[in-house]
Order: sequence, then structure tokens, then C-alpha cells
Amino acid sequence: MHDLKSKRNANRILSEMKSYLSNFREGYDTIYYLNKEGREYIGANVVRKKNMQIHHYLMRSEFYIFSGMPENFETEIEVSDGCTRVICDAWFWKGERANFLEVDNEQSMVENRKKIERYKKIYQSRIFQDSEDYGYFPKLNWLTTSDYRKRKIISYCSGLPYSVFTLKDIK
Repeated sequence: MHDLKSKRNANRILSEMKSYLSNFREGYDTIYYLNKEGREYIGANVVRKKNMQIHHYLMRSEFYIFSGMPENFETEIEVSDGCTRVICDAWFWKGERANFLEVDNEQSMVENRKKIERYKKIYQSRIFQDSEDYGYFPKLNWLTTSDYRKRKIISYCSGLPYSVFTLKDIK
């Protein structure tokens, strides 16, 4: 991604930055994030630490890389038709087309179904399709953890423009 040529070189660079970084192990991977000194050094205001949502953030980042690292990848965006409201995990453009991203890590399938129903209501309102800016409903992309969950989400999304991926599909 950053053209560091090798894993060894990437680890050397991260080692040189250790006074600005904290890390933790996740399976076989090491996850790095800015510590207080690192945030102050670059002027970052957002504090990221290991928490209950870390898998959600990591999955969203995996999809960001998979989708070609779009410049306009915005997270936690509210979408509304005036009556129905959804907060999508990410909103981005792929080529000339807008896309939604939903990350399904540990959320119940009942909650996923409810969220898809809200997307369907926004779809039926035609707010995007009748807009001069769009003329279509953005594709709803889902990233999930298993083939079982993928099949369930596919069954809920009928009638919407959608794609469903597992982590295995995009790595």
C-alpha cells in the first residue's frame, strides 16, 4: 500500500516510529495506532485505542483497501429521506458511482435485517433515483464474517442494488 518493498522494511520503519505508536496483537497480526505523543505530533484529535469495536474498524479498513482506497471514503454518514434515517458505516465513490458500506461483525441478524429494511424504505422513497445529482440508488455493499451470514444478508437485500462479501472474499 505504501510501497515499502518488504515486510522487513515496514517493520524497521514502524520500529523507528515506536515512540509515537502503541500496538497490540490480533491473531498473527500486530495492529499499530497513534499514542498520545503521535497524536500530538501530527495534530490528530481522534483517540483510537483497542476497544470492543476494533474488529469493526479493522474490517472497514480492509474494505477500504479492497475497494482501491477511494479518496472520498467517509465513515459514519447519515442517510435520510426525511422520514427514514440510516447511519452507514461508510460512504464512498467507486468510479462515477456512489456506494454505501455496512460492516457486519457481531451484530445480530435481526438488527441487520432492520437496517436493510430502512435502506429499502429510502430506496422506495426514490430520493436518490429522482435526484439530478444521482439518478440511481447507490449500491449497498456488505462485509461480513461467514458464508452463512453472507447468505442471510443476500436474502434480506432482494430488491436493492447490493453486493455482499466475506473477509475471505476480499483478502
